[in-house]
Amino acid sequence: MKLTTAPSRRTRAVALASAAGFAMALGACSSSSSGGGSGSGSTGGGGEKIGVALITKDSNNPFFVAMQNGAKEQAAKQGNINLTVASGKQEGDDQGQIDAIEASIAKGDKGILITPMSTGVNSAIKKARDAGLFVIALDTPPDPADTVDITFATDNFKAGTLIGQWAEKQMAGKPAVIALLDLFSDKVVSVDYNRDQGFLTGMGIDVVDKTKNGDEAKTGKYKDGTYTIVCNEAGQGAADGGRSAMERCLTKNPDINLVYTINEPTAVGADAALKAAGKSAIIVSIDGGCAGVASVKSGVIGATAQQYPLKMAQLGIEAIYKIATGGAKPATSPGLSFFDTGVALVTDKPADGVQSITSAEGAKICWGSAS
Repeated sequence: MKLTTAPSRRTRAVALASAAGFAMALGACSSSSSGGGSGSGSTGGGGEKIGVALITKDSNNPFFVAMQNGAKEQAAKQGNINLTVASGKQEGDDQGQIDAIEASIAKGDKGILITPMSTGVNSAIKKARDAGLFVIALDTPPDPADTVDITFATDNFKAGTLIGQWAEKQMAGKPAVIALLDLFSDKVVSVDYNRDQGFLTGMGIDVVDKTKNGDEAKTGKYKDGTYTIVCNEAGQGAADGGRSAMERCLTKNPDINLVYTINEPTAVGADAALKAAGKSAIIVSIDGGCAGVASVKSGVIGATAQQYPLKMAQLGIEAIYKIATGGAKPATSPGLSFFDTGVALVTDKPADGVQSITSAEGAKICWGSAS
């Protein structure tokens, strides 16, 4: 449905409801307390706990902190769950995740929830599944998708497409001088290429291979104008990395006017580099944390695609509980290789034809702290 630049209250309400809601295909279970120690081989009877390990990429990024909090809350609500939380030391720490998987196997856990760091953890995941653990990926679909039993995630390509479509409208046919601030330069991660390639697709730029960053033509036409891609720089998903990556891009071309960022901490770093250089550019991002939504409200970020890490964690805990107590395994969303937990574009500058919600609406359903 085509939207005007001043969307109706009904249209925005539909978008908000779509963002806030998701299909709870897994049944609710009884409530009890949760533990944080070792797992158990129990099926939930006899008072023994069901061991579940949540393994995130790190414990510093607000996205993963929110995911951990969501898992703890759901484990307490679910009952009979013994939740262990672990992570890598930072983005890129494959070995930290591998060690956590090995520990979960040794404890006899029933399942693992993991945001896979890269293909480097695939062998450890296979070992866990071979040992009888049900493994669910959160946020980051592994490569290949069937490395895990199922993934609960945002459609990251769609998220990238939304911010690309919005950016294309803002450029309004003017030459786009683009900086792409990705996650890694030395690892292949689905969330990295899906967001990047989705953004370019949304702009109307032809991508050669949707599973590879940086192989598209560096100059050409986007939907209504011409573009130049100045750089693909890795910011490691952090503010300091985003600032350094943006500084490198500005040395290549100081006239950058459009910046894609893998996530909101990277966007904040990019903005700092631009301000320090006396430059300005439209910045788009993905995550939708409360801090990111606040950055949309303040004008640092023009638009962000909001995703829902608490939902991912809650669904994961529910799924493993249900399987451990004899219930059915979860199914993927129709036409997808994962279960889609939803996405919404958050901006205070709505664009014709691009469905969105405002920062005020996004703040009602965001996660993490706004500071």
